[in-house]
Amino acid sequence: MSNLAAVLRSLDSIILGKGEAVRLALTCLLARGHLLIEDVPGVGKTTLAHALAQVLGLTWQRVQFTSDLLPADILGVSIFDRAAQKFEFRPGPVFTQLLLADEVNRASPRTQSALLEAMEERQVSVDGVTHPLPEPFFVVATQNPHEQLGTYALPESQLDRFLMRIELGYPDARHERTLLGEEDRRVVLGRTASVLDAAGLMQLQRAAASVHAAGPLLDYVQQLVAATRSRRDFRLGLSPRAAQGLVRAARAWALLDGRDAVLPDDVQAVWTAVALHRLELREPATDETARTRLLGAVLESVPVPR
Repeated sequence: MSNLAAVLRSLDSIILGKGEAVRLALTCLLARGHLLIEDVPGVGKTTLAHALAQVLGLTWQRVQFTSDLLPADILGVSIFDRAAQKFEFRPGPVFTQLLLADEVNRASPRTQSALLEAMEERQVSVDGVTHPLPEPFFVVATQNPHEQLGTYALPESQLDRFLMRIELGYPDARHERTLLGEEDRRVVLGRTASVLDAAGLMQLQRAAASVHAAGPLLDYVQQLVAATRSRRDFRLGLSPRAAQGLVRAARAWALLDGRDAVLPDDVQAVWTAVALHRLELREPATDETARTRLLGAVLESVPVPR
Protein backbone atom coordinates (compact mmCIF):
# COMPACT_ATOMS: atom_id res chain seq x y z
CA MET A 1 0.00 0.00 0.00
CA SER A 2 2.38 2.67 -1.25
CA ASN A 3 -0.36 5.31 -1.07
CA LEU A 4 -0.79 4.73 2.66
CA ALA A 5 2.96 4.99 3.24
CA ALA A 6 2.98 8.30 1.34
CA VAL A 7 0.04 9.58 3.40
CA LEU A 8 1.82 8.74 6.66
CA ARG A 9 5.05 10.39 5.49
CA SER A 10 3.20 13.55 4.53
CA LEU A 11 1.31 13.71 7.84
CA ASP A 12 4.49 13.05 9.82
CA SER A 13 6.19 15.96 8.06
CA ILE A 14 3.48 18.29 9.38
CA ILE A 15 2.81 16.84 12.85
CA LEU A 16 6.32 16.32 14.17
CA GLY A 17 7.14 13.53 16.60
CA LYS A 18 3.60 12.20 16.97
CA GLY A 19 3.81 9.11 14.79
CA GLU A 20 1.54 6.90 16.91
CA ALA A 21 -1.20 9.55 17.21
CA VAL A 22 -1.03 10.23 13.46
CA ARG A 23 -1.26 6.51 12.69
CA LEU A 24 -4.25 6.12 15.03
CA ALA A 25 -5.98 9.10 13.39
CA LEU A 26 -5.50 7.64 9.91
CA THR A 27 -6.65 4.23 11.16
CA CYS A 28 -9.84 5.84 12.45
CA LEU A 29 -10.70 7.34 9.05
CA LEU A 30 -9.84 4.12 7.20
CA ALA A 31 -12.30 2.35 9.52
CA ARG A 32 -14.99 4.93 8.60
CA GLY A 33 -15.01 6.26 12.15
CA HIS A 34 -15.23 9.69 13.73
CA LEU A 35 -12.25 11.00 15.70
CA LEU A 36 -12.08 12.92 18.98
CA ILE A 37 -8.79 14.68 19.79
CA GLU A 38 -8.53 15.84 23.39
CA ASP A 39 -5.66 17.84 24.80
CA VAL A 40 -4.62 21.22 26.13
CA PRO A 41 -4.61 24.21 23.75
CA GLY A 42 -1.69 24.74 21.41
CA VAL A 43 -0.37 21.20 20.88
CA GLY A 44 -1.59 20.75 17.28
CA LYS A 45 -5.12 19.33 17.50
CA THR A 46 -6.58 21.63 14.84
CA THR A 47 -3.47 21.31 12.67
CA LEU A 48 -3.81 17.51 12.66
CA ALA A 49 -7.45 17.71 11.58
CA HIS A 50 -6.59 20.18 8.80
CA ALA A 51 -3.66 18.00 7.72
CA LEU A 52 -5.89 14.92 7.41
CA ALA A 53 -8.27 16.79 5.10
CA GLN A 54 -5.44 18.26 3.03
CA VAL A 55 -3.40 15.08 2.58
CA LEU A 56 -6.45 12.88 1.92
CA GLY A 57 -7.85 15.34 -0.63
CA LEU A 58 -11.16 15.92 1.15
CA THR A 59 -13.40 18.97 1.19
CA TRP A 60 -13.62 20.30 4.72
CA GLN A 61 -15.27 22.91 6.88
CA ARG A 62 -14.26 24.20 10.28
CA VAL A 63 -16.82 25.20 12.90
CA GLN A 64 -15.59 26.96 16.02
CA PHE A 65 -17.90 25.73 18.78
CA THR A 66 -18.89 28.42 21.27
CA SER A 67 -21.49 28.71 24.00
CA ASP A 68 -23.89 30.65 21.72
CA LEU A 69 -23.62 28.30 18.71
CA LEU A 70 -27.04 26.95 17.62
CA PRO A 71 -27.87 23.63 15.89
CA ALA A 72 -28.97 25.55 12.77
CA ASP A 73 -25.48 27.06 12.56
CA ILE A 74 -24.16 23.54 11.91
CA LEU A 75 -26.98 21.75 10.07
CA GLY A 76 -28.47 24.56 8.00
CA VAL A 77 -31.82 26.31 7.92
CA SER A 78 -34.93 26.58 5.73
CA ILE A 79 -35.55 30.12 4.44
CA PHE A 80 -38.76 31.26 2.76
CA ASP A 81 -38.21 32.24 -0.89
CA ARG A 82 -40.74 34.95 -1.69
CA ALA A 83 -40.30 34.62 -5.45
CA ALA A 84 -40.86 30.85 -5.49
CA GLN A 85 -43.35 30.98 -2.61
CA LYS A 86 -41.70 28.05 -0.86
CA PHE A 87 -39.07 27.25 1.75
CA GLU A 88 -35.56 26.69 0.45
CA PHE A 89 -32.98 24.74 2.45
CA ARG A 90 -29.61 26.44 2.94
CA PRO A 91 -27.08 23.72 3.89
CA GLY A 92 -24.84 24.33 6.88
CA PRO A 93 -21.13 23.51 7.20
CA VAL A 94 -21.90 19.87 8.07
CA PHE A 95 -22.39 19.30 4.33
CA THR A 96 -18.75 18.51 3.66
CA GLN A 97 -16.52 15.45 3.66
CA LEU A 98 -14.58 16.31 6.81
CA LEU A 99 -16.15 18.50 9.47
CA LEU A 100 -13.72 19.94 11.98
CA ALA A 101 -15.69 20.60 15.16
CA ASP A 102 -13.16 22.76 16.96
CA GLU A 103 -13.39 22.88 20.77
CA VAL A 104 -16.64 20.91 20.61
CA ASN A 105 -17.04 20.89 24.39
CA ARG A 106 -17.43 24.67 24.52
CA ALA A 107 -20.91 24.42 22.95
CA SER A 108 -24.08 23.62 24.87
CA PRO A 109 -25.22 19.98 25.10
CA ARG A 110 -28.15 20.82 22.78
CA THR A 111 -25.79 21.95 20.04
CA GLN A 112 -23.41 19.04 20.61
CA SER A 113 -26.32 16.64 20.19
CA ALA A 114 -27.20 18.18 16.82
CA LEU A 115 -24.31 16.16 15.38
CA LEU A 116 -25.70 12.79 16.52
CA GLU A 117 -27.78 11.95 13.45
CA ALA A 118 -25.04 13.17 11.12
CA MET A 119 -22.43 11.01 12.82
CA GLU A 120 -24.52 7.85 13.00
CA GLU A 121 -26.67 7.98 9.87
CA ARG A 122 -24.54 10.30 7.70
CA GLN A 123 -27.61 12.42 7.05
CA VAL A 124 -29.43 15.31 8.72
CA SER A 125 -33.11 16.05 9.11
CA VAL A 126 -34.32 19.65 9.06
CA ASP A 127 -38.01 20.60 9.17
CA GLY A 128 -39.01 16.99 8.54
CA VAL A 129 -36.86 16.60 5.41
CA THR A 130 -33.86 14.26 5.34
CA HIS A 131 -30.73 15.41 3.53
CA PRO A 132 -27.88 12.96 2.79
CA LEU A 133 -24.32 14.03 3.54
CA PRO A 134 -21.40 13.73 1.10
CA GLU A 135 -19.35 10.53 0.90
CA PRO A 136 -17.09 9.97 2.67
CA PHE A 137 -18.13 11.90 5.77
CA PHE A 138 -16.15 12.27 8.97
CA VAL A 139 -16.35 14.38 12.08
CA VAL A 140 -12.97 15.25 13.58
CA ALA A 141 -13.68 17.00 16.86
CA THR A 142 -11.19 18.65 19.17
CA GLN A 143 -11.83 19.40 22.81
CA ASN A 144 -10.03 20.82 25.80
CA PRO A 145 -9.90 18.97 29.13
CA HIS A 146 -13.13 19.19 31.12
CA GLU A 147 -11.51 20.95 34.03
CA GLN A 148 -10.95 24.04 31.88
CA LEU A 149 -13.44 26.87 32.40
CA GLY A 150 -16.33 27.20 29.96
CA THR A 151 -16.49 23.57 28.84
CA TYR A 152 -19.36 21.06 28.86
CA ALA A 153 -18.73 17.32 29.04
CA LEU A 154 -19.91 15.50 25.93
CA PRO A 155 -22.97 13.29 26.58
CA GLU A 156 -22.31 9.54 26.64
CA SER A 157 -24.50 9.01 23.56
CA GLN A 158 -22.23 11.28 21.55
CA LEU A 159 -18.98 9.96 22.97
CA ASP A 160 -20.01 6.49 21.80
CA ARG A 161 -20.29 7.80 18.22
CA PHE A 162 -16.57 8.58 18.15
CA LEU A 163 -14.69 5.47 17.10
CA MET A 164 -11.47 6.76 18.70
CA ARG A 165 -10.23 9.35 21.14
CA ILE A 166 -6.56 10.31 21.04
CA GLU A 167 -4.22 12.75 22.75
CA LEU A 168 -1.21 14.50 21.25
CA GLY A 169 0.65 15.74 24.32
CA TYR A 170 3.60 18.11 24.38
CA PRO A 171 6.38 17.51 21.84
CA ASP A 172 9.68 16.08 23.04
CA ALA A 173 12.66 18.43 23.31
CA ARG A 174 14.12 17.57 19.90
CA HIS A 175 10.92 18.13 17.93
CA GLU A 176 10.01 21.23 19.92
CA ARG A 177 13.41 22.70 19.05
CA THR A 178 12.69 21.95 15.38
CA LEU A 179 9.34 23.73 15.67
CA LEU A 180 11.04 26.79 17.15
CA GLY A 181 13.54 27.04 14.31
CA GLU A 182 11.25 26.31 11.36
CA GLU A 183 8.39 28.20 9.75
CA ASP A 184 4.86 27.97 11.08
CA ARG A 185 3.23 24.57 10.50
CA ARG A 186 0.29 26.32 8.82
CA VAL A 187 2.69 27.54 6.13
CA VAL A 188 4.01 24.01 5.68
CA LEU A 189 0.45 22.73 5.52
CA GLY A 190 -0.51 25.33 2.92
CA ARG A 191 2.01 24.02 0.40
CA THR A 192 1.41 20.33 1.14
CA ALA A 193 -0.02 18.47 -1.83
CA SER A 194 -2.85 15.96 -1.55
CA VAL A 195 -1.74 12.34 -1.74
CA LEU A 196 -5.22 10.82 -2.16
CA ASP A 197 -8.68 11.94 -3.17
CA ALA A 198 -12.12 10.95 -1.89
CA ALA A 199 -12.42 8.04 -4.33
CA GLY A 200 -8.99 6.71 -3.38
CA LEU A 201 -9.79 6.94 0.32
CA MET A 202 -13.08 5.08 -0.13
CA GLN A 203 -11.22 2.34 -2.01
CA LEU A 204 -8.84 1.98 0.94
CA GLN A 205 -11.80 1.88 3.32
CA ARG A 206 -13.22 -1.05 1.36
CA ALA A 207 -9.82 -2.75 1.49
CA ALA A 208 -9.71 -2.28 5.27
CA ALA A 209 -13.19 -3.75 5.68
CA SER A 210 -12.10 -6.86 3.74
CA VAL A 211 -9.08 -7.62 5.97
CA HIS A 212 -9.68 -11.08 7.42
CA ALA A 213 -10.53 -11.49 11.10
CA ALA A 214 -10.41 -15.18 12.06
CA GLY A 215 -12.79 -16.80 14.52
CA PRO A 216 -10.26 -16.98 17.40
CA LEU A 217 -9.49 -13.28 16.90
CA LEU A 218 -13.19 -12.38 17.14
CA ASP A 219 -13.43 -14.58 20.26
CA TYR A 220 -10.54 -12.57 21.71
CA VAL A 221 -12.35 -9.28 21.06
CA GLN A 222 -15.54 -10.67 22.59
CA GLN A 223 -13.67 -11.75 25.72
CA LEU A 224 -12.06 -8.32 26.09
CA VAL A 225 -15.43 -6.62 25.85
CA ALA A 226 -16.97 -9.09 28.32
CA ALA A 227 -14.13 -8.40 30.76
CA THR A 228 -15.02 -4.69 30.86
CA ARG A 229 -18.63 -5.61 31.70
CA SER A 230 -17.69 -7.92 34.55
CA ARG A 231 -15.22 -5.61 36.29
CA ARG A 232 -16.73 -3.72 39.19
CA ASP A 233 -14.39 -0.77 38.52
CA PHE A 234 -16.44 0.34 35.50
CA ARG A 235 -19.96 1.72 35.80
CA LEU A 236 -20.84 0.20 32.41
CA GLY A 237 -18.86 -2.06 30.09
CA LEU A 238 -18.24 -1.67 26.39
CA SER A 239 -21.29 -1.84 24.11
CA PRO A 240 -21.73 -4.03 21.02
CA ARG A 241 -21.11 -0.87 18.94
CA ALA A 242 -17.75 -0.49 20.67
CA ALA A 243 -16.91 -4.15 19.97
CA GLN A 244 -17.71 -3.71 16.28
CA GLY A 245 -15.63 -0.54 16.22
CA LEU A 246 -12.70 -2.37 17.81
CA VAL A 247 -12.74 -4.97 15.02
CA ARG A 248 -13.01 -2.27 12.32
CA ALA A 249 -10.12 -0.33 13.82
CA ALA A 250 -7.96 -3.46 14.14
CA ARG A 251 -8.61 -4.29 10.48
CA ALA A 252 -7.55 -0.79 9.43
CA TRP A 253 -4.40 -0.98 11.61
CA ALA A 254 -3.50 -4.29 9.94
CA LEU A 255 -4.00 -2.71 6.50
CA LEU A 256 -1.56 0.06 7.45
CA ASP A 257 0.95 -2.70 8.23
CA GLY A 258 0.37 -4.18 4.78
CA ARG A 259 -1.33 -7.34 6.04
CA ASP A 260 -4.55 -9.04 4.92
CA ALA A 261 -5.38 -10.60 8.29
CA VAL A 262 -5.84 -9.18 11.79
CA LEU A 263 -3.47 -10.18 14.60
CA PRO A 264 -4.04 -9.81 18.34
CA ASP A 265 -1.31 -7.14 18.24
CA ASP A 266 -3.59 -5.01 16.03
CA VAL A 267 -6.41 -5.22 18.57
CA GLN A 268 -4.02 -4.27 21.37
CA ALA A 269 -2.64 -1.34 19.36
CA VAL A 270 -6.06 0.34 19.01
CA TRP A 271 -7.53 -0.89 22.31
CA THR A 272 -7.01 2.22 24.42
CA ALA A 273 -8.01 4.69 21.69
CA VAL A 274 -11.27 2.81 21.06
CA ALA A 275 -12.20 1.93 24.65
CA LEU A 276 -10.96 4.64 27.02
CA HIS A 277 -13.53 7.38 26.29
CA ARG A 278 -16.41 4.92 26.49
CA LEU A 279 -15.71 3.68 30.02
CA GLU A 280 -16.61 5.52 33.18
CA LEU A 281 -15.28 4.54 36.59
CA ARG A 282 -17.62 3.90 39.50
CA GLU A 283 -15.29 5.96 41.65
CA PRO A 284 -14.37 9.21 39.86
CA ALA A 285 -10.63 9.63 39.28
CA THR A 286 -8.71 12.87 39.19
CA ASP A 287 -6.95 11.96 35.91
CA GLU A 288 -6.91 9.43 33.08
CA THR A 289 -4.23 7.21 34.57
CA ALA A 290 -6.68 5.11 36.60
CA ARG A 291 -8.80 4.21 33.56
CA THR A 292 -5.71 3.60 31.43
CA ARG A 293 -4.27 1.31 34.10
CA LEU A 294 -7.53 -0.64 34.36
CA LEU A 295 -7.71 -1.05 30.58
CA GLY A 296 -4.20 -2.48 30.70
CA ALA A 297 -5.34 -4.88 33.40
CA VAL A 298 -8.20 -6.03 31.16
CA LEU A 299 -5.73 -6.79 28.37
CA GLU A 300 -3.54 -8.78 30.74
CA SER A 301 -6.50 -10.77 32.08
CA VAL A 302 -7.60 -12.15 28.70
CA PRO A 303 -5.49 -14.92 27.12
CA VAL A 304 -4.06 -14.04 23.71
CA PRO A 305 -5.04 -16.52 20.97
CA ARG A 306 -2.14 -18.44 19.44
